[in-house]
Amino acid sequence: MTVLNDFAPRRLQMYLTAPYPCSYLPGREARSQVVTPHERVDDAAYSELIQAGFRRSGLYTYRPQCEQCQSCVPVRLVVDEFSPRRTQRRAWARNQHLKADLREQVFDRDHYDLYRRYQASRHAGGGMDQGDEEQYRSFLLQSGVTTLLVEFRDETALRMVSLVDVVENGLSCVYTFFDPELPQAGFGTYNIIWQVELCRRLGLPYLYLGYWIAESGKMAYKADFRPLQGLVNGVWQIIAGKQA
Repeated sequence: MTVLNDFAPRRLQMYLTAPYPCSYLPGREARSQVVTPHERVDDAAYSELIQAGFRRSGLYTYRPQCEQCQSCVPVRLVVDEFSPRRTQRRAWARNQHLKADLREQVFDRDHYDLYRRYQASRHAGGGMDQGDEEQYRSFLLQSGVTTLLVEFRDETALRMVSLVDVVENGLSCVYTFFDPELPQAGFGTYNIIWQVELCRRLGLPYLYLGYWIAESGKMAYKADFRPLQGLVNGVWQIIAGKQA
């Protein structure tokens, strides 16, 4: 067990997990540093932790700590300098009919059914498609920090659900799932721009997008949102510049 020196006033520590199969790069093993006790990771602590490259899953706050791999790069979008490119503007315009509503962070059968369909379609065989209600609740409905649960509906159905954490200097995309039967709708792109606009309304400078892995096709979309900063060698710096 190691004390996190920068967060000693809150008496936070961290432990290193055992190796487990990497979810993004086949054939590789991953390890994570996990902050403990999770009860002390409040809004203030998490705002500092996320700037140090940590991320939240349920009640667990972690960051990759792989011995032979540094592929996971924490990234954030610079809100005031972001200007969507043409394809992103099209996705934004295409989904203006969606109605966004803030919901309580409690179990909702419609949300869960959409989540299962999304996992089965987009992440089949990855393990999460086998999750039950308990896994869903643990992953998405437990939080020790300020979290927004937003649902997006059109005239006929629920189309997307997004969980967003509020931190001191931005918003953090926790997880978003959407209707997999409408792949051309561009729900994911629309959602990121929607969160950018929410950052602007709240006067927050950054939108944290989790980890970016250059070798992973699942992560490629993050580099399309610019200017994108990455935490490299402990310093936030531009890794993908403005759109041409």
